[in-house]
Amino acid sequence: QVQLVESGGGLVQPGGSLRLSCAASGFTFSTYAMSWYRQAPGKERELVATIASTGSFTTYGDSVKGRFTISRDNAKNTVYLQMSSLKPEDTAVYYCKVNLFRGTYWGQGTQVTVSS
Repeated sequence: QVQLVESGGGLVQPGGSLRLSCAASGFTFSTYAMSWYRQAPGKERELVATIASTGSFTTYGDSVKGRFTISRDNAKNTVYLQMSSLKPEDTAVYYCKVNLFRGTYWGQGTQVTVSS
């Protein structure tokens, strides 16, 4: 079955960095685009970044452009989110997502808290 397992979240001070990972299984990872979303308390889930299947094309939400970088390693079936210059407003649960022909799948999420 399809599994997406996020890791790498935690508590970080403003201005700091974190790298999130999402390990995928149960589908042919290298043929699908992957996305990161986030959801802060009381807010709707928002798209953070998307990467094409080959990694050749990426897009970002306006609030993270220039600070976050999405990447992938198709040999390891893993997608990453490098987050830099973190702000308190980046505090949220971060999820990875894949749209397959048979449905949309989400990971369980990893908490990122930016606070001094």
